[in-house]
Amino acid sequence: MKVVCVGGGPAGLYFSILMKLADRNHKVMVLERNRPGDTYGFGVVFSDATLKELAAADRHTYLEITRAFYQWDDIDIHYHGERLTSSGHGFSGISRTVLLKILEDRCADL
Repeated sequence: MKVVCVGGGPAGLYFSILMKLADRNHKVMVLERNRPGDTYGFGVVFSDATLKELAAADRHTYLEITRAFYQWDDIDIHYHGERLTSSGHGFSGISRTVLLKILEDRCADL
């Protein structure tokens, strides 16, 4: 099957990875107007639930992404000089440029 993905952001690249993993015979082409490394935005945050889905879908990419993460559980809310802490959320964040590089490299490998 020939697959063309318009857009080489995180979603388009990850979709392309999954299509290639679904069938190595798929011919996957990603069309992107920007150069590799160009990005809009600063970072991407994943919940623990999302990370479980990423691990199940492609363990290799999941491991590469999680090696570059900053992780936290607490969320602090500052209001009128007071701080309220909410715990147990389980979030992880990664620089958007780092995420794109990981996904671009994985696409190229596949």
